[in-house]
Amino acid sequence: MPLKLDFKAGDKMVINGAVVENIGHNASLLIHNEAAILREKEILSEAETATPAARVYFALQCAYIFSDRKEHYLSLFRQFLDDYMAAAPSSRPIGEEILAAVDGGRVYKGLKLTQKLIGHEIKTFEGLHQSLKAHEHDFDAEPVDADE
Repeated sequence: MPLKLDFKAGDKMVINGAVVENIGHNASLLIHNEAAILREKEILSEAETATPAARVYFALQCAYIFSDRKEHYLSLFRQFLDDYMAAAPSSRPIGEEILAAVDGGRVYKGLKLTQKLIGHEIKTFEGLHQSLKAHEHDFDAEPVDADE
């Protein structure tokens, strides 16, 4: 079944590793065969991988786009996801859902699910920030010299 994509002026997308940009008017594309496609809003650049969940997404994105290096990026993805789940055990159900999709050959679905992992990370960091803010006064004291 073909996939119809609306492609607005100035938008970019990646199709099988090639970056395509619409430099004209709005267009519609009809993709007739299976292809690895990511729209600009779904693409995370390497410079944007400042957090553990972003690294999971980026490695999986690369496995999806670059079929010639898929196994390399899947290995990185698994390592990053394992590290994330070890550091944040509450993420395990999301991580297992992502792994099930990827292990079932549905890498794009795994990418979409990894967005839930990024949401988990945001909530976790927000909770940590609130907790630290609540104890902010505890950190106002002068540092104690260990030799005293």
